[in-house]
Amino acid sequence: MDANGFGKVVDVLRAFTPRAEILLEEVPAPQKLAAFSYALSADVSNGLVGDAEDEIASGRFVLLHEPGGQETWEGEFRCVTYVRADVDVAMQEDPLLPEVGWNWLLESLSLAGCKYVAASGTVTRVASASFGKLSPRSDEAEIEIRASWTPLVSSPNDIRTHITGWSTLLAELSGLQPVPEGVTAINPQANINNRGRR
Repeated sequence: MDANGFGKVVDVLRAFTPRAEILLEEVPAPQKLAAFSYALSADVSNGLVGDAEDEIASGRFVLLHEPGGQETWEGEFRCVTYVRADVDVAMQEDPLLPEVGWNWLLESLSLAGCKYVAASGTVTRVASASFGKLSPRSDEAEIEIRASWTPLVSSPNDIRTHITGWSTLLAELSGLQPVPEGVTAINPQANINNRGRR
């Protein structure tokens, strides 16, 4: 796939509309990992408005493309992601949380109908306690997932399932209520074509 073909894949990503609580923005992509790259950042809110609104998760989705592929990828494309979300302190202490987090990723890709190979990654539990002048703050805990997989892309539209699966993972980590089947969430950001382009 040449630059024009990769541009068509990127157009599919730019046209993707996530659920209303997820705000996507195009950001500079890493330039040295592959011949072609594209990146999006995501901020997930709790869906409330005004002072009650709060960011509960964030992430980044990077699509790499190397004509001819790279040996470790087992293909010409690679999806790379980092996501983090606040979790209950008690949940952070669960020794099974990393395994659960990894299963959330795989299940999100599966639900979206993604076809891929060579998935790999890490799941990290992060806990912080405040001291001194910050001691009135309550303890905080997060889960972080860093992962990559090789999407099987035969046409530009094939990448849509992967950005869909990734957005599902963000919603799952954030504890957002599922959107009922047959219902389309209204999102004020129609797409990301006119925001954050570099």
